[in-house]
Amino acid sequence: MMRRCLASVFLLLTVLILASGCNKQTTETQTWDMDGEYEKVRLVMTANGTDKGIETLTARRFAKLVKDASRGNVHIEFYPNDELTGGNTNEAVRSVSEGAIDLGAYVSGTMSMLDPRLEVATIPWSFENYAEARQVIDDGGGDYYAKVLDNYGLVYLGSTHNAMRQLSNNRNPIRTPEDMQGLRIRVLGGEVYRHFFSEFDAEPIPLGWSELNIAIKQGVIEGQDNGFFLMRSGHLDEIQKYMTVLNYLYENYLFVANRKSFDRLEPKTQQLIRDKMREACEWSRNYLEAEEKKIRAEFEMEGMEIIDLTPEELDAFKDQVRPLREKLKEKYGAEALNAFRIDMEKKHEKGDEK
Repeated sequence: MMRRCLASVFLLLTVLILASGCNKQTTETQTWDMDGEYEKVRLVMTANGTDKGIETLTARRFAKLVKDASRGNVHIEFYPNDELTGGNTNEAVRSVSEGAIDLGAYVSGTMSMLDPRLEVATIPWSFENYAEARQVIDDGGGDYYAKVLDNYGLVYLGSTHNAMRQLSNNRNPIRTPEDMQGLRIRVLGGEVYRHFFSEFDAEPIPLGWSELNIAIKQGVIEGQDNGFFLMRSGHLDEIQKYMTVLNYLYENYLFVANRKSFDRLEPKTQQLIRDKMREACEWSRNYLEAEEKKIRAEFEMEGMEIIDLTPEELDAFKDQVRPLREKLKEKYGAEALNAFRIDMEKKHEKGDEK
């Protein structure tokens, strides 16, 4: 409670300083463009990614697209690393939901602090690859996100990849479920991650992204489950010896706006925000997919042992979490499962086959 209070005070002071200095944080219309195209407005956006994180790259591209299309009238003031909440990610999510911050970008596992249903797409082995995940989200999953987020004062704007998640560690190569026993693995706070690794008698430890690198160096954490791109951006490849390609779970970033902040915008501006966010998300999906193929090759050249399981080896992992999958499916319900076509036949399009 004390930590949250301090974070709230930090956020309030930050907002007041910015507002008094150069009036950066406001969604109120300042003046109108003389030719009637776009109102002049500044919106504040937060994310917890580093400068190299895909959500940061997406947010900055989005801000540029909006600025260029509006001829500078609509300005997105972006702050990575949860700077506005003193590094407190949960406080940042609450701040966007409550309207202290206008826009945010967080993984569904983090957003599930608002509603566990936002984690439905992370049911293990729901998607085979990136192409399948993006198609399902764009063809109905996004509508489900929008419906759930609306209950918490948020407007769903778009989604981009976080990762098809793998498993890296320093202790031993992972080829069988038994190889994971007792492994201390950093996980996100969402329940799916904790339950997944518990099924293998590993020790899942919720830990913030900013703390992961030092925790591995100190030996507090032995392994983690991010994808290739995130491992590179966090320099984790420099401190991890083994990686097993599991593709066990797809995680994505949800880009959202506070409902009140969004509703104060002129309709034309709202449409601009939606269009440019979709454009930015499509760009970053393509970028991450291409980069991960390059990064994998670089990891191997640098000496990391990357393990590709045979279909039979992978089935042993899938069989062990089958009861968990059924439990999660029952929890999330038919509406969520149908929205993400979980355990339904999916159309496979040309694209990423990783």
